[in-house]
Amino acid sequence: MRWLVMWAALAGAAYADGERPGDFDYYVMALSWTPNFCALQGDAKGYEQCDDGTGHGWVLHGLWPQYEDGWPANCPSNERNPSKGETAAMADIMGSSGLAWYQWKKHGRCSGLSSTEYFDLSREAYESVSRPEVLRKLDKAVAVPASVIEEAWLEANPALKPDMVTVTCRDGRIAETRICFSKGLVPRYCSTKASRDCTLSDALLDPVR
Repeated sequence: MRWLVMWAALAGAAYADGERPGDFDYYVMALSWTPNFCALQGDAKGYEQCDDGTGHGWVLHGLWPQYEDGWPANCPSNERNPSKGETAAMADIMGSSGLAWYQWKKHGRCSGLSSTEYFDLSREAYESVSRPEVLRKLDKAVAVPASVIEEAWLEANPALKPDMVTVTCRDGRIAETRICFSKGLVPRYCSTKASRDCTLSDALLDPVR
């Protein structure tokens, strides 16, 4: 079993605001485990993603342009902003239209794509991977090594290699799975800034509601 170093705090990672759109090296697709997100903050804030019966498991947090060292954010763009209909159409895989809008504003503009192209590419990335069904079958919260979650992803997606996938934790819980892609959505290795895995041996994983 592989033991890797803990995910670095976001405050210590390198990023740059206002960079030129389209000027980046690859994408990181971040997938959030909804039950844990809701337990940590979503329930308290009344997010629609956390409503009972939605059945959300892994949802698309975002598709993030990435440098080999750091990432761009909040890039200036002449592309029009998405309509309410376009952001609402992403709620099935992102949990809410509000998240879709925020991801466009912070990350999508840096892609150099139009909002339509960015959302289409985000959906294509999300649908290109198989989310481990075994995790949806939990009927109660369990404590598992974070490495087991990564192994479940690798088993469900034989084309992925360990250096293409990273699992993060927050406050003792599994938080996200992050998968790295080329600009053409070919799986690729994650650079050092994006590949620091959680090493908890007892990370909590709540069941799908």
